Amino acid sequence: MTDPTLGASLRGAVDLSSLRNRPAPAAPGEEAPAGAGVAVPSLVLDVTDDTFPQVLELSRTVPVVVDLWAEWCGPCKQLSPILEKVVIELGGRVVLAKVDVDANPQLSQAFRAQSIPMVVALVAGQPVPMFTGAVPEQQVREVFAQLLQLAAQNGVAGSASVDGEVPQEDPAEPPLPPLHAEAFAAIEDGDYARAIAAYEKALVENPRDAEARAGLGQVRLLDRVQGVDLQAARAAAASAPQDVTAQFAVADLDLAGGHVEDAFGRLLDLFAQLPADERTPVRERLVELFALVGDADPRVIAARGRLASLLF
Repeated sequence: MTDPTLGASLRGAVDLSSLRNRPAPAAPGEEAPAGAGVAVPSLVLDVTDDTFPQVLELSRTVPVVVDLWAEWCGPCKQLSPILEKVVIELGGRVVLAKVDVDANPQLSQAFRAQSIPMVVALVAGQPVPMFTGAVPEQQVREVFAQLLQLAAQNGVAGSASVDGEVPQEDPAEPPLPPLHAEAFAAIEDGDYARAIAAYEKALVENPRDAEARAGLGQVRLLDRVQGVDLQAARAAAASAPQDVTAQFAVADLDLAGGHVEDAFGRLLDLFAQLPADERTPVRERLVELFALVGDADPRVIAARGRLASLLF
C-alpha cells in the first residue's frame, strides 16, 4: 500500500489479526485475478464482530470500504448516504461494509475508532485509511478513485454482483472540475507543488470551493512530509523544544501518521512556551491542522478549547 494519500495515517496502527478465523490474505501474486467476480447479498452490508471475517475474505477479490458509525452520530448520518450512493454507482467495483461501533466493540477497538464517522478500506485483508469525519461528496469520489487504483496495483480488481447477477458496466463518472482534475493528476504523479498551484487557482476563482480548500490542506501536508526522515525529525525536535520549524515537522508527521492528539499536543505545548509575539505561526498551523481533521472531531474541539484557554 504505497499511495500516501490513502496509506499514511493508519499504516501499521490497525491490528485485525484477532478478528480473523479464515486463512490469511494471499501472498503477492496470488490475489484474485482482474475481472474475478463474487456474489454478495447486497453492495451495502451491515457487518458485525461475528461476520467480519467474511468481509476480510471478500476484500481479496473486491475492495471493501468500512463505514464505522453510530446512531447518535450526526456527521455519520450526513456521510453514510453519500458513501452508499457512490458505492451503488460504482456497480460492484467496491462493497460497503457498515459497522455500528456501539453494537460491535471488538471491531471498534480493532480499528481504533477514536472518533466517527471513520472510513477505512480493506484491500486483500489489509486496512487502508481513507478519512475521518463527514466530507463532501466530491472528495469522497476522489478518494474512492484513488482506492480503486491502489487496489488494482495490489491485484484486487474483481467485482461483486448481487445474488449472482452480472455486474453492470462501469458507470460513467461525472467529470471533475478542470482544476480539480489537474490537481488530482498531479497528486498521482507525486507533483505536489503542481497540485497546490491548481487548488490555489481554483480557490481564487471560487473562494467558497470547499473541496478545493480541503484538497489544498491535504496536499500541503503531503508536500511537507514528503521525504522527511521521522527519526531525524524527532531527534531535532527533542534537542530544540522551542524550535518552531523542528516542532512543526514532527507535528506534520504525527498527523500524517494518524497520531492526531500527539500532533495537537506538541503544538499546543509549543504555543504555551513561546513569548506572545512569537506565537502567531503556531496558532496558524494549528488552525490549518484543525481544518484537515474536521471541526466536529472531538480531538479538534478539545484542542481548540485548550488553545482558547492559552489565548485568554
